[in-house]
Amino acid sequence: METWKKWLPDVLAVVLFALISFAYFFPADIEGKILYRHDSAASKGLGREMAEYKAQTGEVTRWMNSVFSGMPTYQSAPEYTSTKGVQGALSVYHLFLPENVWYVFAYLLGFYILLRAFDFRQSLAVLGSIIWAFSTYFLIIIAAGHIWKVMALAYLPPMIAGVVLSYRGKYLWGFIVTAIFSAFEVNANHVQMTYYFLFVILFMIIAYLVDAIRKKELARFGKATAVCAAGAVIGICLNLSNLYHTWEYSKETMRGKSELVKKDVANQTSTGLDRDYITQWSYGIDETWTLLVPNTKGGASVPLVESETAMKHADPNFAPIYQQLGQYWGEQPGTQGPVYVGAFVLMLFILGLFIVKGPMKWALLAATVLSVLLAWGKNFMPFTNFFIDYVPMYAKFRTVASILVIAEFTIPLLAMLALKKIVDEPEILTKRIKTVYLSFGLTGGIAILFALFPTLFFSDFISSNEMKALMTLPQEYVNPVIDNLRDMREAVFTADCWRSALVVVIGTLCLLLFKARKLKANYMVGAIIVLCLIDLWQVNKRYLNNDMFVPKSEREAPIQETETDRIILQDKTDLGNYRVLNLASNTFNENETSYFHNSIGGYHAAKLRRYQDMIDMYIAPEMGSLMQAVAQAGGDMSKVNGDSIFPVLNMLNARYFILPLQDGQTVPVQNPYVYGPAWYVDNLTYVDNANAEIERVGKMDIRHEAVADKRFEAQLKTAVKQDSTSVVKLTSYMSDRLTYDVNSSKGGVIVFSEVYYPGWTATVDGQPVELGRVNYLLRAVNVAPGKHKIELAFHPKSVTTTETIAYVAYAVLLLAILLLAYIEYRKKRK
Repeated sequence: METWKKWLPDVLAVVLFALISFAYFFPADIEGKILYRHDSAASKGLGREMAEYKAQTGEVTRWMNSVFSGMPTYQSAPEYTSTKGVQGALSVYHLFLPENVWYVFAYLLGFYILLRAFDFRQSLAVLGSIIWAFSTYFLIIIAAGHIWKVMALAYLPPMIAGVVLSYRGKYLWGFIVTAIFSAFEVNANHVQMTYYFLFVILFMIIAYLVDAIRKKELARFGKATAVCAAGAVIGICLNLSNLYHTWEYSKETMRGKSELVKKDVANQTSTGLDRDYITQWSYGIDETWTLLVPNTKGGASVPLVESETAMKHADPNFAPIYQQLGQYWGEQPGTQGPVYVGAFVLMLFILGLFIVKGPMKWALLAATVLSVLLAWGKNFMPFTNFFIDYVPMYAKFRTVASILVIAEFTIPLLAMLALKKIVDEPEILTKRIKTVYLSFGLTGGIAILFALFPTLFFSDFISSNEMKALMTLPQEYVNPVIDNLRDMREAVFTADCWRSALVVVIGTLCLLLFKARKLKANYMVGAIIVLCLIDLWQVNKRYLNNDMFVPKSEREAPIQETETDRIILQDKTDLGNYRVLNLASNTFNENETSYFHNSIGGYHAAKLRRYQDMIDMYIAPEMGSLMQAVAQAGGDMSKVNGDSIFPVLNMLNARYFILPLQDGQTVPVQNPYVYGPAWYVDNLTYVDNANAEIERVGKMDIRHEAVADKRFEAQLKTAVKQDSTSVVKLTSYMSDRLTYDVNSSKGGVIVFSEVYYPGWTATVDGQPVELGRVNYLLRAVNVAPGKHKIELAFHPKSVTTTETIAYVAYAVLLLAILLLAYIEYRKKRK
């Protein structure tokens, strides 16, 4: 009975979290509606080939041919037997709640576990969970469909809870919590979010080290550190198959080092993405005020006419122009919403800097400052360049603005440490009342100043790109439109400033009433819970609301097959192993084509770097030339010189082009110049480096010649001039296994229209041979004269090794849990 009473408040907190999560998505969650997301829609095309492979074979393929002419599945649909245990535990942790509902529930529960590890009372832990979970970015990424990112962020606080428990001397609990939530975190498969929070953990461990030095408890610190490390290792090992192959894959993708030496050396990084690409989404320096005032830059990149506040000040004569403008006026290419942590939460954070003592405060402050400075990206380039050049792995991630997730963690945590200090030591408000007023001035006071004098602090309410576009209007309209647009956006900004000021005023009144003993601690905490929930709830509803939900059947419906698709699918040439180039879509930003065909294009955040290089240098230019040539020839491909206009598309086996028509329909055009699945070449040239190799591709007859890096000379040897009797025929085709019958009286080098990737193996008549890489991108093999059977297969042996290690980690974790259960049982017996 005593145990039940002890745990009852925590159980009630979990029930409350489930109710809040259901309430946010009401009534969509009881109407069977589902949130429509572009990323989810795109994943249909990405996943169909893998789903069909598993339905036919009962196995998991590690390679797919439907996107970018072929790539591994490691970051598209990673599936390993060893992770089923983790996924089962996750379902229990989520209480089997519906989609979307459990995302918010996981946010709430995760931060609650962290605050309980810090020894917060339940009511304060509930408040902290709400202000963390409803920070706007976390709801915005649900709307965007970035679900791996959602999961990664949800499991980070409870993972850090394991660290906190360890350094508080609860070693076994710390080990188990760290291990379990590290496993959840790695399983979430969003390395960028996990990487960012390593900075938080590092600063927190430094804080514990400083504390240990002061108290002369270094031995205890060492034990706790070892426990955390052991727990993290177990969590990693439980997901080792996914983690290892993601790491291997990253080296071959745009996130890895390029072998090309580019002309723009200053923009190129030594180990990762180009600087411009990394910093394309950089938070503006003045945009950082969204932490206090959400509409500092107008909100999301949605039509301006949807803003009631703005349209109240609009000149109706300019309505057609405002149809083309967005609400967001910052300098990012676009955004789905601002990072807003809550106005009163920010005040409590500032107050915490004055009243919270100890190294943990400084750790959280340092992490917050680091997060903000790095989020500025190209707007604070010296600091960003330092991290790109000298901090391991930093250059592998883009969208630097997203590092503000650190601030969204540290600000609520320090805010809650401040409130805990106030509740535990009520006299602190009397002793440090000036700091309360100062904190109010630095948040609510600034919001009021912004509202009264917006143009004094913000010079313009129009982005540079918008200004360029507006300058193209007839001269007599330019100034009136600009003046009216500024008035509209100024009204949007000042309205939110007053709103934030009001929130801070109400929150400060709660503190002052508690100081004056007019409000008990529990009532004060309850009032702040209501205040922060209403504040954040209202702002989040701007970016994730019921209007964004659609009937379940609409989102789950398969992509509709068009007449163009039907015509192409009737062609069973080469067992259907040919590719399609869709010129009627955004070729490299959609996966709908991949739903039915093996596509030259596609969409994926981490495509193979060599393929991207070929897109930049050859494929994209050939697409432009192809469209122009086909138009001039009136669609008659016999009048198009395909061998010279699009040779790289031919070598990629692009058998069909989908072209747009004026009425929005499409038409398939067969490519008579395509080289097919594989072919012998007459000549093979070896070069010294990647630049020479890719440049040579555009200077030779690809149908009869090939170029290779000299490192593959031992595998490929010498090509031999062929005669008309040389034949290569595809006889069997699956995603991860292709079989060919070949015949040549001279033997030599065969080039396959398949993307080269480490891990692919080849056999000739059952005997292993080494694959080489030619034409910067494709697989090739050298065969002796005569008839042969060649098989290419992709079954990485590393999967077996990593799976075995994962099972051992499961056993270790299970033993730790049983040991903890035994210890708790003995305690109760005593």
